[in-house]
Amino acid sequence: MRGGIGGKGAGESALELDRRRIRDRIAELRHDLDQIEGGSRTRRERRSDLPTVALVGYTNAGKSSLMRALTSTDVYIADKLFATLDTTVRRLQPPTDPPILITDTVGFIKKLPHDLVASFRSTLDEAGDADLLLHVVDASDPASADHIAVTREVLRDIGADAVPTWILLNKIDRVDPETRAALADRYPTALQLSAKAASDVAGLHERLIEQFAGKLEDAELDVPWTAQRVVHAIHERATVLAERHHEGGTHLTIRAPSRVVSELRAALAAASALGDQFAG
Repeated sequence: MRGGIGGKGAGESALELDRRRIRDRIAELRHDLDQIEGGSRTRRERRSDLPTVALVGYTNAGKSSLMRALTSTDVYIADKLFATLDTTVRRLQPPTDPPILITDTVGFIKKLPHDLVASFRSTLDEAGDADLLLHVVDASDPASADHIAVTREVLRDIGADAVPTWILLNKIDRVDPETRAALADRYPTALQLSAKAASDVAGLHERLIEQFAGKLEDAELDVPWTAQRVVHAIHERATVLAERHHEGGTHLTIRAPSRVVSELRAALAAASALGDQFAG
């Protein structure tokens, strides 16, 4: 026992002091979490006008690997629980118009404790505020069906179950043909892919663009020398499939949403008319 002021009284035991220190530390951490949540909310509000896609799923499903593939950035990847603790937000690459934001979230586990749900509230809220959820599943895991159920339960608990969701059966390169067929029968609308396969990632990229900007189309644009400043805008807003220079200017073959193609044609016509005016 430790004496009170002046050595009088029963004082506090070492155990009671430790408990008080723990309570104080918990209160301090809760305050810090509130501050983090407030900052995260402010950042979400600032980018609320941009389409946002959140990656969700059971831990080790490959969300961070897919995040890195979609955004061409370095994202921390580890084969362990809660490798992603905070929210990572990146732009979809190659860039789109408007930009599509991709967010990574903490991996879910079975019977996620309520205290952990509270601690990860700032990253879990990203799922509820997203325009689209990509539910990433490790298709090679025998317990994948259970993992899907757990993820859906957590999404329901945080109020994100109403957000449109695509199921992505990831790591499909590790799955034998018979299991692939069984998964296709069980989840007919799911997309089977591997985050390590460039063609699979490109296909998902195209579907995301179509979801938010409209169906892609190929177009031919001929830019005269007097309107070359439009070439930069074309590269910024579309995927350039081919580009060649000729006597009259630059010819480009592009792929972009129909709305963007129309806007680029209008910009090209205006720039060409202005160039002709100065030339005259």
